[in-house]
Amino acid sequence: MTTPTIHEASREAKIVDKTDVVVVGGGPAGIAAAVSAARNGASVTLLERYPYLGGLASGGMVLILDDMHNNTEITVKGICLEMIEQMRSWGLCVVPPMQDRMPITRETDQMWRKWARWGLFDFHTNSMPHPICFAAAFDPDAFKRSSYALTAGANVKLRLHSWFSSSIVEDGVIKGVICETKEGRQAILGDVVIDTSGDLDVAASAGARFEESSFILTTVSRWGGVDTDAAEEFQFSEPEKFAELDHQAKRIIGGCWNFWWLKTPLPGIIWLNCPHMPKYSGIRVADLTAAELDGRERMQRLMEFARANLPGFEKAYVVDFAPQTGVRQTRQLVGEYVVTKDDVMNRRHFTDSVCRGRDYYTPYRAMVPRDVDQLLVAGRHYSATPQAQKSSREIPPCMAMGEAAGIAATVALNAGVPVRDADVAAIQKQMRAQGADPGDVPSANANMLEAAE
Repeated sequence: MTTPTIHEASREAKIVDKTDVVVVGGGPAGIAAAVSAARNGASVTLLERYPYLGGLASGGMVLILDDMHNNTEITVKGICLEMIEQMRSWGLCVVPPMQDRMPITRETDQMWRKWARWGLFDFHTNSMPHPICFAAAFDPDAFKRSSYALTAGANVKLRLHSWFSSSIVEDGVIKGVICETKEGRQAILGDVVIDTSGDLDVAASAGARFEESSFILTTVSRWGGVDTDAAEEFQFSEPEKFAELDHQAKRIIGGCWNFWWLKTPLPGIIWLNCPHMPKYSGIRVADLTAAELDGRERMQRLMEFARANLPGFEKAYVVDFAPQTGVRQTRQLVGEYVVTKDDVMNRRHFTDSVCRGRDYYTPYRAMVPRDVDQLLVAGRHYSATPQAQKSSREIPPCMAMGEAAGIAATVALNAGVPVRDADVAAIQKQMRAQGADPGDVPSANANMLEAAE
C-alpha cells in the first residue's frame, strides 16, 4: 500500500552561519572533530539537537570508556585521554592504577574483586577472571562539563537545540546543512561538513550510499541508595546463592551483559546498561517509542525484585533514565573502503590508517563517502559491515576517528584540495603531534597483510 503524503510548498531557511567546518552531532566523535579542527586553525560550528554535549556518553549514560588498550599499550590517546584526565582531576572519573593493570598484573582474584564492579576489565579475553586494563568509569555530567570546556577553549561556535533536517548539496558537493529550531529553519554553510550524527543522518540526506542494520536498544538508567559494599560482599561470600538470584534478575531484564549493574564515581549510585532489546530500529519512531516503554517496564520489575531479594539493594531507588535511547547500530556508510569483520578480528593494518581502537585500525578511506564531496563521516556509522561495527563502535575509537576527521578537514582546506584527496601522511603526522595515535605504525599484534588499495 502506498503511504499517503502531503505536498509542502517550497520553504526558505535563513543562513545564520558560515564557517570552514560544520560538524553535525555533538557526541564524543563530534566533540573531538570540532575541537581538533578548531585547534588546527579552522573556524568551526558544532550543531547538536539536544541541550547538552556528549551524546551517548552523557545523554545515553554509557559510563565506561574502553576498547582503548591492548595487551601492552594505550591505543587511543589524544582528546579522549585529555577528557579522562580532566574528569579525573574533578574526582568524577575512576581509572585502575598502573600497578593493578595488565600486563603488570594478570588474572588475579584480588584485582578482580577490586575492579570487576567498575567494569574496567578486558572483556575480550576468554579467561576468567578477566584481566584489569586501562579503562575509565565516569560521571555523565562530568563528560558534559569537560565537553563544554574543550569546545570553549578551542573557540568552537556551539549551536545546541538545532535538529538536523537536510543536507545542502550542489553538483555532488555538500555546501552545508539545514536545521529545525525554535526560530524556524536555519541554514549553516561550510567548506567541509563532518557527519558525527551516529545514524549517518547527514550523509544519507546528501545521497551517500549506506547499508541499514540494527542491533540491541537499551533504556539505560541509574539507581541510588545502593550499598555496593554489601552487594559485592554477598557476591563473593555466597557465590551459589548470588548466582541463583542473579539468574532470576537477568530473566526479568530479558537481556544484558554479564554484570547488569556497575559502580560509578558517585557513592551509592550505580548504572544499569540494560535491558538489551533486539528487533527494534534506532531510526523508526514507533520502535523507539515502544523500546522506551518496554525498557522502563522491565526495569521497574527489576527494581521490585532487587529491593526484596538482593543484599545492598533494600533502599534502592531510581535516580534517572538516560534522556537518549541507547542505540548501537542503524545506518552504516558504504565508503571508499568498507571495513570487514575479518579486518577487525585479524588486526589488519592499513597504510592509510588515521586512528585505531584496541587492536584494530581504521583507514581514512572508511571515513570518505563514494558519492559526495567535501563530506567526512566519523563515529559508529563509519564505513564498516554490521558485523565489523559491532566490534569497533566503542566511544574512544569513535573519538579518535573524530579527531582524525577534524585534522583531515584542515589539511585539505590548507592545501586547497577536496577532503577525499587530503594528504594522509599529513593527517597521521598531525595526529601524533597532538598526542593521538593514528595507527600508522603497526603494533606487534597487527596483521601485516595490507588490505587492497
